[in-house]
Amino acid sequence: MSAFSAASPVSDVVATLRAAGCVFAEDEARLLLDAACSPVELADMVRRRVEGAPLEVILGWAEFCGRRVVVDAGVFVPRTRSTFVVQQAVELARPGAVVVDLCCGAGALGAAIAAAVDGIDLHAADIEPAAVRCARRNLAEFGGQVHEGDLYDPLPAALRGRVDVLVVNAPYVPSEEITMMPPEARDHEPRVALDGGPDGVDVHRRVAAEASRWLTPGGSLLIETGEHQADLTAGTMAEHGLVPRVVTSEEFYCTVVIGTKPAA
Repeated sequence: MSAFSAASPVSDVVATLRAAGCVFAEDEARLLLDAACSPVELADMVRRRVEGAPLEVILGWAEFCGRRVVVDAGVFVPRTRSTFVVQQAVELARPGAVVVDLCCGAGALGAAIAAAVDGIDLHAADIEPAAVRCARRNLAEFGGQVHEGDLYDPLPAALRGRVDVLVVNAPYVPSEEITMMPPEARDHEPRVALDGGPDGVDVHRRVAAEASRWLTPGGSLLIETGEHQADLTAGTMAEHGLVPRVVTSEEFYCTVVIGTKPAA
């Protein structure tokens, strides 16, 4: 804790955050106090949080899979539940595997996989320029290449038919349910990272339609999805030649559909 933080009463910040509806006011207060270098900066950080800005954006980082991931304004903040996606991908990846993090956001999933599996050939892509900038910073230590564009469009053609693990955290919230999301998400994260279309599976369909062209035989596509969208996500994978299975985690409250390209 900085000298300023040590001299500042946590209770004052906690009370302000709690009054604004922050569920974890104590934890957030200590993080803000640790990060602030002056009373003026602390006041500004608390004001932004009270107004609904994501804590992670205010701090400039989010904790994910035991790592600090750089997060800037206007970028999708990685959720703890996506840890389950990483766990499934790590089970499938091997040293030297070609791994693609599609709809990568800040690159949190790709970074966590690279930290757990040695020597992977890591690529990531996102349509949001702000996300691409963050991902490049987060994946630099792993030599990851980050491409800007819509889904597969910006990926190097040389990756076609060579991808071992294709991990995707595409939006799966139905359009009409966006208004029910917490304000730090609906008001501060890009709509393209949240809106999955009328039934939540629009982007999943687009991903599945092209996946076989990019996967190596025996390679797998992993898509985080909603409990109510899982059957639809699995169905669109099957329609496009993948063999799907649904895995869930009660611990992380997460559902992942894994579609494998037949080896033959």
